[in-house]
Amino acid sequence: MLTSRPRGTNDIIPCEVEKWRWIESQFCQICEQYGYKEIRTPIFEHTELFQRGVGDTTDIVEKEMYTFMDRGNRSVTLRPENTAPVVRAYLENKLYAGLQPVKLFYSGPMFRYDRPQAGRFRQFHQVGAEVFGSNDPAVDAEVITMAMDFYARLGLNNLLLHINSVGCPECRPAQRVALKKYFQPHLGGLCRDCQDRFEKNPLRILDCKVERCAAAGENAPATIDCLCPDCAEHFEQVKKYLDLLGISYTIDRRLVRGLDYYTHTAFEIMAPDIGAQSSIGGGGRYNGLIEICGGPPTPGVGYALGIERIILAMERQDVAKNEASRPDVFVVTAGPEAGDTAFKLLFSLRSAGIAADKDYLGRSLKAQMKYAGKTGVRYVVMIGAEELALGVALVRDMSAGDQEAVSLDDIIAYLTQKKSMVTE
Repeated sequence: MLTSRPRGTNDIIPCEVEKWRWIESQFCQICEQYGYKEIRTPIFEHTELFQRGVGDTTDIVEKEMYTFMDRGNRSVTLRPENTAPVVRAYLENKLYAGLQPVKLFYSGPMFRYDRPQAGRFRQFHQVGAEVFGSNDPAVDAEVITMAMDFYARLGLNNLLLHINSVGCPECRPAQRVALKKYFQPHLGGLCRDCQDRFEKNPLRILDCKVERCAAAGENAPATIDCLCPDCAEHFEQVKKYLDLLGISYTIDRRLVRGLDYYTHTAFEIMAPDIGAQSSIGGGGRYNGLIEICGGPPTPGVGYALGIERIILAMERQDVAKNEASRPDVFVVTAGPEAGDTAFKLLFSLRSAGIAADKDYLGRSLKAQMKYAGKTGVRYVVMIGAEELALGVALVRDMSAGDQEAVSLDDIIAYLTQKKSMVTE
């Protein structure tokens, strides 16, 4: 049907979009306070970027990507996540040649072919941040704290922070041996995907959402038990910095995240109020990703937070911002002779930075006033034949209920002053 949107997508309509803009503005503000600079990447990338970067044994690459051939017979993919594209942009634009570390943030739509459910869509939106060039555990703690700080500024509370360490290439051989030994007796009961992962990347079995696979992995060896000395020390330092800042966390031995590029720290933030699928964001360190994408060995760490999930959590906690934008002034006319003056005044108000509107349906004076009241406008400017003869307009304060005559020559200055008083 031409009147229905594709499944798994959503329209963000007036009265809803204001809360989106507020959330995005809060994120932009906190990123700038933490020293991050904005980056914007393309909606689609070469498919190989995600196959190599995200990992060809992940659910994202195996099942969820929107991939197609363009007219040049090149395989391109709508971005399912934005860390790999930011890494590509970091390399292609030689951002590594500037001041280090490089701290970036982004916001925008992502695309995954998944089963739609509450707060989860096939086109969904994320805000996120990435840091390149530092292996300091304090940076891991910074990005975690930054995410928690952001949620606090939105008014969210009772959030759960889970952290883990998934090790590094030095740890992975021991992890792989331990996991294969554990899962070997369970192999026949695993789903087809996990049977393939058993040989390719048994760590991915721990992230499978199929119930029988999750049950089989309940007592699997934890990555945290297979850490090399460097990874163990790194994780201890991350915990130390979080403790210094009073950030509460739980060590989640099963947490591996759904992307292959993670090393060392992995974390996830949950809002229990929104049901079983309670994650509203997460991230971690990915020291090998830049090298995988063709760059020199460069450490990286970051996170992504889902806006739809954030809004769902805010609604469940009754802290949702949903204030519709409204004009400061509504210009009302009494009689056709005031039309030209009102139209010119309308655009003069807008040029002066005052949000203004007027009637375009030929309503009566009474109907115009009723409509103005429904918009929630603060001031109504009324102009009729009598006001024109006197060179004035009647300005009504809709909150106070009083009105006064103001010279048409002075009305811009008058309303500008009124607006500044309200803002203060």
